[in-house]
Amino acid sequence: MVRMTGAKRFAHEWVDEHAQRFSDFHLRIWNYAEPAWREYKSAKAYCDLLRTEGFAVEEGSGEMPTAFVARWGKSGPVLGTYAEYDAVPGNSQQVVPYHAPRDGLHPWAAGHTDPHSALGTTSLAGVLAAKATMERFGIAGTILFFGEPAEKVCGSKPVHAAKGYFDGCDAFISYHPHFSNTAIWNTQCGSYWSVVFTFETVEPERWIDKSLVPTTHTSHAAARCPGAIDALCLMYTTTKYTKEAMFPHTGTWTLNEFVLVGGDATSDNLPPRFSQIQYAWRSPSLGIQQQIYNVLENNARHVAAMAGCRASVRWITKTRVGLTNHAMADLTFGNMHLVGPPRFTDEAHDFARQIQSNLGIAPMENPFLDDNERLMPPKEYEARLRRAMPEWQTNYTSDDYVDYTWHAPTVRLLTMRPRLRPPSPDYEYPAWTHNALGGLPAAINPGIFLGAKTIAATFLDLLTEPALLKQAQDEFRERTGGGIGGARWVAPLLPKDFKPPVDLRWPEYVQTTRGEEWWIPTPATGSGAGEPLR
Repeated sequence: MVRMTGAKRFAHEWVDEHAQRFSDFHLRIWNYAEPAWREYKSAKAYCDLLRTEGFAVEEGSGEMPTAFVARWGKSGPVLGTYAEYDAVPGNSQQVVPYHAPRDGLHPWAAGHTDPHSALGTTSLAGVLAAKATMERFGIAGTILFFGEPAEKVCGSKPVHAAKGYFDGCDAFISYHPHFSNTAIWNTQCGSYWSVVFTFETVEPERWIDKSLVPTTHTSHAAARCPGAIDALCLMYTTTKYTKEAMFPHTGTWTLNEFVLVGGDATSDNLPPRFSQIQYAWRSPSLGIQQQIYNVLENNARHVAAMAGCRASVRWITKTRVGLTNHAMADLTFGNMHLVGPPRFTDEAHDFARQIQSNLGIAPMENPFLDDNERLMPPKEYEARLRRAMPEWQTNYTSDDYVDYTWHAPTVRLLTMRPRLRPPSPDYEYPAWTHNALGGLPAAINPGIFLGAKTIAATFLDLLTEPALLKQAQDEFRERTGGGIGGARWVAPLLPKDFKPPVDLRWPEYVQTTRGEEWWIPTPATGSGAGEPLR
């Protein structure tokens, strides 16, 4: 039975006393809106703050410039959690109740969707509340706080895991904003793998026998080697054709692509020399992941031969699937229950009703989902989640927190992010509505502070109640068949010497003589796409 203690009450009050500080910090990260692998300002903001709080900070951990590891304490159990802070390209939005990308940037610049700005701030506030309580009550323990960039490509946690950063920890808390307030029971996230295929036209001269051409030394009259753009297009099309043959239409698995480099801009009668396409896929098992990759690799090899190119593959990430821990889930939800459900203010309601009105929806008395303002027991959430899945499927969707779960008992904690109530079951709000609400303190703060208090209290229980920590660790050893290296333990899927893909052409902000811009040049008006076709 989880109970309120003087230490937990102190931690709750500490969060309340510092609420404005964390609200301001969240808005700072929200406004930076930096995408995966390019979160320079956000990472620096965390590192600077953590140093002022007495943490020893390693910047650039795991050879990732925007990652970090912060440590405080020298004895007792080692507990860890993390911040994420990457935004999503194509989701720029101001804190207004209508669609409005940020001024002065390309309209398809990045914005926070989940929002990870709240994710990191919540964990930060929980860690600092636990630290202040440990100092006040003389509680021994060590806190590790990781800066995890590029979650949208599941980029950093598998790297930290492979390079040994999670070794020696006793328990972890993984936090994420959500529509509900709960802790995951059985169905943890599945696996996410991603690669970049590169096509290079290395020897275009060998494509055709020049003796067959009446006029020699005239490239404009010769048949051109298809080249890198054709290889990329063939890869895209071939993969679309073979997608349905990768795995049966059952379970929840997805495959997506993104063109990183599109041919090096050659427009003469010369073959494009270089192109890159990224594939990312998620599924409930490592076996399905490998099956999908086998098809992708085969496609790349064949289209390269067809287009006169050399094909290469570079891994972006490989995650495992999540491992659950009921002891941690029970403990964490018990501490959430001590805090109580979050509540929206009149300001949040008024803003939400303005959104509805601007969309032509009759403003509602309560414009938010009921689940935003109630606590959902883990087993109830589990039952709801399972409705959409076949019985054989044991994991769902993806997130790279799963790599933490194989190194120490881990809980997946969720607290609400504001979600609007639909006027009918078939209605879906535009994405900008949720992005705007994520930047409104009155709407996002209740979930942040519920999460922060829950994290702090759970850390304090693990530090002061040895039996609770032992119960979680015993379950971890049982599920892994003996703990780290056990019969059912899954090792990191990336090698220890893995080079993080920070050098690739990821979307980012750039500094030009015109000022700061999105990597797509910012037009004077609109998106720069020209006149719409009618």
